[in-house]
Amino acid sequence: MYKYVIRRILIFIPMLFFLTVIVFILAKSAPGDPFSTMLDPNVDQQVFEERREALGLNDSLPVQYVRWISSVIQGDFGQSLVYNGREVSELINDRFMNTIYLGLVALFFTLIVAIPIGIYSAKNPYSPLDYFATGFGFLGLAIPNFFFGLIAIYVFAIHLGWFPAQGTVSNPNISGFQEFLDRIHHMILPGITLGLAGTATYMRYMRSEVLDVLGSDYVRTAKAKGMTDRNVLYKHTLRNALIPIITLMGFEFGVLVSGAVITEQVFNYPGLGTLFIDSTINRDYPVVMALCLIFGAFILVGNLLADIFYSVVDPRIRYD
Repeated sequence: MYKYVIRRILIFIPMLFFLTVIVFILAKSAPGDPFSTMLDPNVDQQVFEERREALGLNDSLPVQYVRWISSVIQGDFGQSLVYNGREVSELINDRFMNTIYLGLVALFFTLIVAIPIGIYSAKNPYSPLDYFATGFGFLGLAIPNFFFGLIAIYVFAIHLGWFPAQGTVSNPNISGFQEFLDRIHHMILPGITLGLAGTATYMRYMRSEVLDVLGSDYVRTAKAKGMTDRNVLYKHTLRNALIPIITLMGFEFGVLVSGAVITEQVFNYPGLGTLFIDSTINRDYPVVMALCLIFGAFILVGNLLADIFYSVVDPRIRYD
């Protein structure tokens, strides 16, 4: 397995290279540049042209790409063209953990809700809870995150006042355990919103896989030998039913980070999502390209982790 992991990591190198090329081309294909949003009729246009020339925006695309990728390899994403010349890495570091925490809350909500309900629905098909879970699954897949987020804000933040509607903390002066609780309080609504689609998906997959495994020959054999339902469920059924769930979790690892773009915008949550939207609107290419590269890297890492967990859950899987 170690050789396989090493090979997969080595494959990341050309994949990341093609990812950088795609990100660069897409960013440069967008119309205009950062100075297009700053045009002022009272300012001489020659000033903007001199700034473009100084930043290398008038160079050919191959020259710009080589200059950018050379800096990225050294860990330097350049300077923002909009945020007063701040380093891109500094902007990302300020918001990176906020997005990670939000993704973890969404994943926690997804797992504690989807897996138990999916198992119960499989063990008790066509029960009232099974019908409820099926309806919830279809609604969760059909309702867009931004729409559910707006409803959640109106009901739970404005009408009931249970949760805050935006931000990460109520007071910047608090610290310690009080700050931790306040951050969790602020992340509940956006976390549930971000994890809604994943919860519905996991629930349906879990129900389907557990039902399929429960009807297999080796499960019937285990029951015939006198094993309790609990042992059959946890030692035989779940181990095999979790394989497709792990596949989904591999993709979810990247989706929770990149998919937070809309959710963070709805809740005005200061994470990578809001930074990405603001940078895209202002055509801040260095920030946009750095964030796209990070989102893509998370998806690649998620797929690697899914492959590794395959061999842990199913010992029959071997990599030569």
